[in-house]
Amino acid sequence: MGMYLNPGNAGFQSIRKTIYIDKSELIAKINQTIGTKDKLTCVSRPRRFGKSFATQMLCAYYDKTCNSLDLFSDLKIAKDSTFEQYRNRYHVIYLDITWFIFTGGNIKNTVFYLQEQVLHELYMIYPFIHKETSFPVALAKIAEKTGDKFITINEQI
Repeated sequence: MGMYLNPGNAGFQSIRKTIYIDKSELIAKINQTIGTKDKLTCVSRPRRFGKSFATQMLCAYYDKTCNSLDLFSDLKIAKDSTFEQYRNRYHVIYLDITWFIFTGGNIKNTVFYLQEQVLHELYMIYPFIHKETSFPVALAKIAEKTGDKFITINEQI
């Protein structure tokens, strides 16, 4: 479990221990787009309206390095026909864009810094990737060589 690659379900576990309003039907909507040309989904909300909660829920649901059955079994998504088909089946790349903007030094360095950090974690799991490979090329090579698939979840202000 890394900072960007496969963040696990601890974030959603802590959210479920507090007052939680079930918004897991969002997962069913996203499941409908997997493997289609509509695979890019934007979940927009005003500030302070649960984007972080939504991203933590999605990470917990898709991340293949953890078992999130107990976290979701009492939520609405558990009744959906796609629940088991996609639960904990993907590598998840979680990107908090605001974090990268602030830690990259300035906005111009954000994309370079983001790629550098995520690629570092990918190299540790997939050592066959060359260090000079770009982020999209690395993901394509991993998918080609291993068949592993990725879900990318981006969070912004």
